[in-house]
Amino acid sequence: MKLKKFASVFAASALVVGLLAGCGAGNEAEEGSSGGSKGGDTIKIGVNLELTGAVASYGTSEFSGIELAVDEINAAGGIDGKKIQLVKVDNKSEPAEATSAALKLINQDKVVAIIGAATSGATVAQAEIANSKKTPIISPSGTSPNVTVKDNGDVNEFVFRTSFIDPFQGTVAANFAANDLGVKNVAIFSDNASDYSKGLASSFKKDFEAAGGKIVAEESYVAKDSDFRSTLTRIKAANPEFIFIPGYYEEVGLIVKQAREMGITVPLMGADGWDSPILLELAGAEALNNTFTTNHYSSEDPDGIIQDFNKKFNDKYSKSPDAFNALGYDTVYLLADAIKRAGGPDSVKIKDALAETKDLELVTGLYSVDENHHPIKSATVLEYKDGEQVFKIKVNP
Repeated sequence: MKLKKFASVFAASALVVGLLAGCGAGNEAEEGSSGGSKGGDTIKIGVNLELTGAVASYGTSEFSGIELAVDEINAAGGIDGKKIQLVKVDNKSEPAEATSAALKLINQDKVVAIIGAATSGATVAQAEIANSKKTPIISPSGTSPNVTVKDNGDVNEFVFRTSFIDPFQGTVAANFAANDLGVKNVAIFSDNASDYSKGLASSFKKDFEAAGGKIVAEESYVAKDSDFRSTLTRIKAANPEFIFIPGYYEEVGLIVKQAREMGITVPLMGADGWDSPILLELAGAEALNNTFTTNHYSSEDPDGIIQDFNKKFNDKYSKSPDAFNALGYDTVYLLADAIKRAGGPDSVKIKDALAETKDLELVTGLYSVDENHHPIKSATVLEYKDGEQVFKIKVNP
């Protein structure tokens, strides 16, 4: 799909105008301000994110973007006159906690939809709850295909995501290594306990070999490991020209640091799991030079919608937004658009509207959803230079 050029006017602002276009007196007073799914002057949306724990960086970043989007929509009058009310729960980066949080948000807080979790595992843990309770959940950044599709091929009817999926991300990385960097012999170092990491490694391997490349070493680690030197010694002995390291920032930061200390100077590449300020703290700016990631967004992308988002985010938080900030922000606008098209806060109608989303302009790209609830959207390749993420290319699906 060709990505159409964004208008210079921030599309999210245009969406707000669209959301307000149908505003009227309605029946706001019928059920007071209790929120819920059928009336009142608020729309309750649950937020089930990793706000503490091992991957808290993702959840806290996404919540900043969510808050900004909700502030904008509410300041502009809300959705058809109804203000968004967030109900936030910390899933502590644990799938079991995410499950408990989803039940609380649906049964006690009566939310009409849930944003989160940030990770695939914590989102999959909620999928059957979403289906049985007929309450949509949208993961901003759950990239595993099985977030929305079960092992038997059935689609989780009430589960959606804002991010692209890992097979696309793996293909983008493989093509970048083969075509842009021109490497032939590659090593893969993945987290053997993570479906995210294993899925990316598998996708990368398939597409890199299809492009004529050779995998000279495949090694693995487990989350919480901290000393990777013995494995890196084996990888170095295989003499790869490039190492693909699909994992989360806590382990990756140490792997990059230790690899450079051991004299491994070849390009290193990962995926969106690298995107955290903590990666820079762990690895150091110099070690991160000559490393690359696939990601959802670059603040350096000159598109007007992105530059407008950057300004608004910086005005509120006094820093540049990262991809998880953008995904959180986009998820609110994705859901708000569906609520608007559903004609109100009816969870089943919102689910139907989400499934029919097509060519919605978001900060992380033009968004459509396919029959498996997989987004059709672009990916970005970034390079770390002196601790900064530098925009390399945007790849359209």
